[in-house]
Amino acid sequence: MDQEKLCCSVCLDLLKDPVTIPCGHNYCMICINGHWDREDPKRAYSCPQCRQTFVPRPVLVKNTMLAELVEDLKKTRPQPAPADLCSAGPEGPEDVACDVCTGQKLKAVKSCLVCLVSYCEQHLQPHYESSAFGKHKLVNPSKGLKGNICSTHNEVMKMFCRTDQRCICYLCCVNEHKGHKTVLAEEESIAKQKDLKLILQKAQQRIQNREEEVKVLEKEREGIKQSADAAVKDSETIINELVSFIQGKGSNLKQQIKTQQKTEENRIEEFQKKLKEEITELRRMDEELQQLSHTEDHTEFLLNYSLPYKLNNYTDSPSFETCPVKYFEDLQTAVSRARDKIKAFLSEEWSKITLTVRSVDVLLPQAEPRSREEFMKCSRQLTMDPDTVHENLFLSNQNRTVSDTGQHPTNYDSYLHGRDRFSVQQQVLSKEGLTGPCYWEVELKGRGVSVAVTYKNENKLDQSGFGSNNKSWALDCYSHSYKFRHNNVTVTISGPPSSKVGVYVDPRAGILSFYSISDTMTLLRRVHTTFTEPLYAGLWIWKSFWNDTTATFNEIK
Repeated sequence: MDQEKLCCSVCLDLLKDPVTIPCGHNYCMICINGHWDREDPKRAYSCPQCRQTFVPRPVLVKNTMLAELVEDLKKTRPQPAPADLCSAGPEGPEDVACDVCTGQKLKAVKSCLVCLVSYCEQHLQPHYESSAFGKHKLVNPSKGLKGNICSTHNEVMKMFCRTDQRCICYLCCVNEHKGHKTVLAEEESIAKQKDLKLILQKAQQRIQNREEEVKVLEKEREGIKQSADAAVKDSETIINELVSFIQGKGSNLKQQIKTQQKTEENRIEEFQKKLKEEITELRRMDEELQQLSHTEDHTEFLLNYSLPYKLNNYTDSPSFETCPVKYFEDLQTAVSRARDKIKAFLSEEWSKITLTVRSVDVLLPQAEPRSREEFMKCSRQLTMDPDTVHENLFLSNQNRTVSDTGQHPTNYDSYLHGRDRFSVQQQVLSKEGLTGPCYWEVELKGRGVSVAVTYKNENKLDQSGFGSNNKSWALDCYSHSYKFRHNNVTVTISGPPSSKVGVYVDPRAGILSFYSISDTMTLLRRVHTTFTEPLYAGLWIWKSFWNDTTATFNEIK
């Protein structure tokens, strides 16, 4: 008996509780009822095969003859293939089970977009063998087949509404989406597949670019490691050389001290020896004189009286005054003075070395902050360098405030001597260099202040005003306006007046920005350039008839 003749065209398996509908086709009772349940009750009920319609819904009765034939076929048909010849059952969350299998579900190998059913290899065969399924579209197993049914009309969604960007069925086109721009879902899918290819190409290109960047950064990291290791090794060698040099000088000094000590001790011993010999001779003469003084014979006395003249042959030694004597104390003072000078020199040089270490910064992509909170994350607390301040300016508030009025310390004249400072314009530089992205704020009181960023000549300060050369950038702050100056070119800037100015600089990225700070931050000027030397913050209080002008590097909290 041909098994296919006793199969349900819906589930493609042998008929279960077979029923015959008015057009003569046979189905499982559960399959045909399920099909009619999905149809619109307002429309006629149809046959899944011949599409003949019935009104009202036919009453179904089990066909006992077909049921007996199916049972006889089950007894005579061959046993199913061993388990190893069939697809294994679902193993993971991504596997799809066959919708037709009863009992143990096998893993589906295809899903039909017309039947909206997933089939294992065995139940899929009718789709390959019967011409009735020739127009059915098979795809890889999918769990989302039920999502292809319109929840409103219980129809397959084969249309796409471009107006609402959603999949719909044919009935939706004439109801809820009437007047909308609709196309076949297949047409829209093809169009979006083209877009998807472009997106995939861009994504793959971006992945390739990122992988190249990762390789570059890895080389950069390895270069930093090698450079740091070499710097540590060279630094240790140089420092050991310095230590050895100082120890060698110390050993030589120690030897010189010991030599000088021995020389002076020998001189003292030699002098002591002469004195002792003279004392011995004098004592002997003293005895003779004592004897002479007791001589009663006048003639004998006169004959021996020549002895006192021998005393005149001895010269008087210089007298030794009892006063504090400095031996090597002056040497100690000289060594202490040399120590202090070396420490001061090393401290200054070490600050430059430390600044050079901090200036090592890999140039990574970094966007400029957009809010004050983001600026605060890279904020720096700056102080003013007393070695650069003009003599008419006064520092206070732990060197965070500069003013054109005040009082100098008592030792100010000696402090000024020998230092290179601003002597023409009333300017001052920050003690700290500007390394890495950094932000600071300046509080202004009075009128006539320039907030600047500048290079610093280590040998001699440039005495020109900030902004009048190509080595500095200055924002001139007036009562109701601003001006930006660089290389002696001035640009007037419109912006809200404020007593507080914010400055952001990223030396590696070449960005310098000035902001007016009030309740909000307003960008006044942004500069894109290439910084070639270490940067420092600068303040310029102009000479005028106005008094009490101050500028403060605000304390960052």
